[in-house]
Amino acid sequence: MEEDVIKRRIRERDEAIRRAKNFVSSLKGNFSAFLIGSYARGDFNAWSDVDVQLIGEYEESPVKRLEKIDFPPGFEVVPLNEEEFGRALAKNNPIIWEVKKVGLVLRDDLNLCKKFNLNCLEDRQT
Repeated sequence: MEEDVIKRRIRERDEAIRRAKNFVSSLKGNFSAFLIGSYARGDFNAWSDVDVQLIGEYEESPVKRLEKIDFPPGFEVVPLNEEEFGRALAKNNPIIWEVKKVGLVLRDDLNLCKKFNLNCLEDRQT
């Protein structure tokens, strides 16, 4: 029975990762995207959303960015531009801790993993 729970949790997490990859793959333009939060850590529950840190070539305000992004139901997207991401990294902002500690790279068109020397993994075992 315990094994069934573990297998189900792995399937649910894999499905969330697949959905997140499909979402970021559908975006037009250059982006880097990381799965963060409970699905990246593996401690998600029935009420968890799929958290995605999305770094793009944005010029407009964060509110306008969110209005332009058609993200799926159950997703929470945090859109930053590369400069904002770099500043948050330099200030050790908690949102960046997620990328550095548990984030899964979903897409990296902007080469942020290399530019900022991030420990980017395509999958982290829970």
